[in-house]
Amino acid sequence: MNRVIIPKDYRPSLDLYETQKAIALTKRIFQDNLIGLLGLQRVSAPLMVIESSGLNDGLNGTERPVSFDIPAAGCSASIVHSLAKWKRMALSKYGFAVGRGLYTDMNAIRRDEESLDNIHSVYVDQWDWEKIITEEQRTEEYLHETVDTIVGCICDTQEALMNIYPVLKNRINREVHYIGSEELLQRYPGKTPKERELLISREYGTVFISQIGCRLSDGSVHDGRAPDYDDWSLNGDIIFYNELLDIPFEVSSMGIRVNKQSLLSQLHERGCDDWVNRPFHKALLNDELPLTIGGGIGQSRLCMLIMNKAHIGEVQSSVWDGETVRICEENGIKLL
Repeated sequence: MNRVIIPKDYRPSLDLYETQKAIALTKRIFQDNLIGLLGLQRVSAPLMVIESSGLNDGLNGTERPVSFDIPAAGCSASIVHSLAKWKRMALSKYGFAVGRGLYTDMNAIRRDEESLDNIHSVYVDQWDWEKIITEEQRTEEYLHETVDTIVGCICDTQEALMNIYPVLKNRINREVHYIGSEELLQRYPGKTPKERELLISREYGTVFISQIGCRLSDGSVHDGRAPDYDDWSLNGDIIFYNELLDIPFEVSSMGIRVNKQSLLSQLHERGCDDWVNRPFHKALLNDELPLTIGGGIGQSRLCMLIMNKAHIGEVQSSVWDGETVRICEENGIKLL
């Protein structure tokens, strides 16, 4: 069943040419603001990693990476799902100091994306970032400070674009409402996680839902998280209310990363104790990796939100099923 939402009387605020200009401006302004405030340095990052390295992000644990053999290298590789673990190793390898971090343009293919709809594509483009912190900074307070910084960068970028393109009028709420996934469950009993996200984002506009991956009191988890990068007690998603589509709109998944104790605990909870023999996990358990905070910020998602676009295909070029293409063409949604 096709799941594309068509807003009533939708007409894009910017034509295709102006959209391309606005995409470039959005990315440049946001990126420059973020790296200055978080103290980040750009690095080159891999499109693929060796399958046996354990560096690829497992996401929810069910998605299949795009894999292939490389005869000349005598190994098999897979396209990254994200760079969550690679970034932490890179910080150590490149000699970054405490309080400094890296960012990179991450491009991925997620072949098992459950739904190709207004905000989901098999092509993923995001800013992946990671920063070295101290043991004393592994706190909820520091996590919230970082979230406030990122949301502030998003709002500053939107205001800059609105000054250039006055036709853009959807203003993002700077004030973040913080709520844990268990508290959210208790607030909206009987609702699905996505229904809870919609209700809370409608009410507050900008929300950070924390403790993603933790087992909730009803036995479920709010959303899947791999057990070996985020500390489930110190992570979360930045979500905005998208009024045009009437949906919760996630722009960033982020968090303070696992230390030795939380890694072992989370691996055990997921029945993945044997992962400790993988290179990344050995390095972490042997104190060879720094303590870090990091995340991913969707580039196309951010452009879509700021430009008030109805479909992610209006700001990125990807592959869509024939029914989606037909429906979008009939309703004035111009896919790239």
